[in-house]
Amino acid sequence: MQTTGFTSSASSKLGDRLFGGLAKSFAWLTLILLAGIIIALVYASWPSIQAFGIGFLFSDAWNPPMEDFGGLIPIYGTIVTSVIALLIAVPVSFGIALFLTELSPAWLRRPLGTAIELLAAIPSIVYGMWGLLVFSPIFAKYIQPALQSSIGHVPVIGKLFAGAPLGIGLLCAGIILAIMIIPYVASVMRDVFEVTPPMLKESAYGVGCTTWEVMWGAVLPYTKNGVIGGVMLGLGRALGETMAVTFVIGNTNFLDSASLFAPGNSITSALANEFAEADPGLHTAALMELGLILFVITLIVLVVSKLLLLQLAKGEGTKS
Repeated sequence: MQTTGFTSSASSKLGDRLFGGLAKSFAWLTLILLAGIIIALVYASWPSIQAFGIGFLFSDAWNPPMEDFGGLIPIYGTIVTSVIALLIAVPVSFGIALFLTELSPAWLRRPLGTAIELLAAIPSIVYGMWGLLVFSPIFAKYIQPALQSSIGHVPVIGKLFAGAPLGIGLLCAGIILAIMIIPYVASVMRDVFEVTPPMLKESAYGVGCTTWEVMWGAVLPYTKNGVIGGVMLGLGRALGETMAVTFVIGNTNFLDSASLFAPGNSITSALANEFAEADPGLHTAALMELGLILFVITLIVLVVSKLLLLQLAKGEGTKS
């Protein structure tokens, strides 16, 4: 019996070591793949980095025949459309999550939650086709004129809504992106709201708090990590989206004004439109540098979110 027990203990330790080594190898594999992607992007974009230097980030030139390239317009389009998507999606997603967890009748909660999650399963190309063929004509006929007549006369903000109502453009692309990322952000928010201890909410209701005060003062502080994670997930989806943006952004390399109605370009749409037909040399290298810049932007977003979480945790320690 003692021998059997010793053998069982030795087998258990061996299994633990094997499992730990396998898990560690997967972690190292992820880091190796990440390093490989960075090295490949830098290597492929090195001719463009040598030719244009830091000026690539601030140049609006994009002339393949003359081999003159700059990434300002795609970078600007990527950031602007992603910010528009977040500004729209985060409040809407919070409202959806609040309704599903606190206000929705029990019979509606599950089917409505399932329907919202199904929106995430729609292919991005379907969103793009719907945006181009259905949404952009409605947007140009009704929404853009309404924005111009109401906000267009405001001294500074009005410049963002100037120009001809074409339907397609930066604002249209941002709205389509917002519709695409709402299911992701709303689902994460709903899930983290549901794991809030019932006693925490009941205590807040017991001292006379309203539903909004409970969510803002009790639930959000408890679930802030998950909420920020959901927002970052949506932002990552918006930054990396390709086909839907390509359909509705306009795909032009001209930056005539600050208007959100103007057509533009993004890093992903530039890669989708030009990479297959790009000539070897500076054109391909410039496109690869755009991919490297998108990687860096995503990394910066991740770092900022981690720093924000650390700052919030530090603030909680100070309050306590």
